[in-house]
Amino acid sequence: MSLKDHLYELRTRLGWAVLFILLGGVFGFIWFEVDLGAVPSLSRVLIEPYCALPDTVRLSPNGTCQLLQTQPFEAFMVQFKVGIAAGMVVTSPLWLYQLWAFITPGLYAKERRFATVFVFFASILFIAGGVLAFFVIPQGLSVLVSFGGDAFITALNGSAYISFVLVMLLIFGVSFEVPLLIIMLNRVGVLRYENLSKWRRGIVFGVFVFAAFATPGTDPISMVVLAAAMAVLVELAIQVSRIHDRRKERREALEDPNAGLADDEATPMSFDTGPLPPSEPPAEPVAQTSPAPAEPRKPSGFDDVT
Repeated sequence: MSLKDHLYELRTRLGWAVLFILLGGVFGFIWFEVDLGAVPSLSRVLIEPYCALPDTVRLSPNGTCQLLQTQPFEAFMVQFKVGIAAGMVVTSPLWLYQLWAFITPGLYAKERRFATVFVFFASILFIAGGVLAFFVIPQGLSVLVSFGGDAFITALNGSAYISFVLVMLLIFGVSFEVPLLIIMLNRVGVLRYENLSKWRRGIVFGVFVFAAFATPGTDPISMVVLAAAMAVLVELAIQVSRIHDRRKERREALEDPNAGLADDEATPMSFDTGPLPPSEPPAEPVAQTSPAPAEPRKPSGFDDVT
């Protein structure tokens, strides 16, 4: 395909992807208020951590757990934002397939399998991080609203609270992708197990620093839980890298005995040439006979006398 055809195909793929996201946003916008059978509405799911707070620390003027709307159309914008986010998650197989269909013709079969495995585990880790964040949010909120004692009562703004929850889900989900990135860099030879083993303490320290700055609530519970989970996953990635490097070294040793030498180590040389092969007797010269002289050719059209 020419560059022009590639651009046309990219425009088509992106158009379908945006269409699927918009349709998912409409579904999420409706799901925000409506229960889908046994599945509760999105509004109930999102405010559940806030409702888990004791009644003595949160404002309940109507006797029910509700968020506070302080601006016109604030509830509409919150519902629209949550609907788009939920729609992207629900329709992710459809719009991700459009991107995959545009990229996959330029990949080899091995690269396609690697990309498929990478996307599968990336999705699992992102979901696991979001689930962990959903269980951590109530504990973090209980710590945050405990400051001030009886001098304050919690009346959370709807837009600020929903943004806080979505950012927590996003931060935990993206943070859980770091071990997968380490494994991928180890597979391509950028990060070896020896280096990861030496940097283990620095990596763990960096994980805790990252968790301290990344968590939007700045509460110690969210920070410690995120850092501890990332440290466990990073250690698991280091062990996977160790197994991969050992298998790679054994495979290279079978293919090349000198593959395990250091960069400053000379390659061993063997000076044992072994017995020489028996020499064959020289071939007898073949007598060459000179060809008989060719008779002079007579010009055509003349006889012997001429």
